[in-house]
Amino acid sequence: MSDFHVTVDLVVLTIREGRLAVLLVRRGIDPYAGQLALPGGYVLPHEDLADAAYRELREETGLAGAVHLEQLASYGTPGRDPRGPTVTVAFLALAPMLGAVVGGSDATAALWTPVDEIRWQELAFDHAKILRDGIERARAKLEYSSLGAAFCPPEFTIGQLRAVYEAVWGHALDPRNFHRKVSSAQGFLEPTGRLSTVDGGRPAQLFRRGPVEVLHPPLTRGG
Repeated sequence: MSDFHVTVDLVVLTIREGRLAVLLVRRGIDPYAGQLALPGGYVLPHEDLADAAYRELREETGLAGAVHLEQLASYGTPGRDPRGPTVTVAFLALAPMLGAVVGGSDATAALWTPVDEIRWQELAFDHAKILRDGIERARAKLEYSSLGAAFCPPEFTIGQLRAVYEAVWGHALDPRNFHRKVSSAQGFLEPTGRLSTVDGGRPAQLFRRGPVEVLHPPLTRGG
């Protein structure tokens, strides 16, 4: 009987140059050597799943520091890994303006790829499905949770927050309508009392993420 393995895979999303981007690695070992994949690897004995996810993120990409990390789903379709029966627990990781990455461990390279440029059929394993699920989770959670602020720096303008929603949802939003909606979502944003000119034009008010996790009323992708 074949050994049964447990792995973790990570869907790491950020905003780069106004576009939603995902972190991919180029595999340096078989199976799928040379192909692009999500970062991930085996869970070590006595290792917590989240600890394994953070470790793989650090080892394969060089990324360290605070990121929003949540469990996405488990995937165990027979034959998904040619090495034998394997269940992977996927995690969704979000962070603002993540910087350069380097390959390590069994990855020869790590790179940020705009979601709209992905060649889905070329991803290793079942990572195309996992990535699609992760992107949809992020898009959906922006409607009813404060997760959108996880893509922003600690202090941000409503214009910067709107740019996040536009990048993740993939379409433009009416600025006045968006301002009204996020301002009416109780506990979503807290004013800092400071101003910024980062968006150009007249100074804009700076905000930080508020204490609530669930938005009321929720936002909608329709604009």
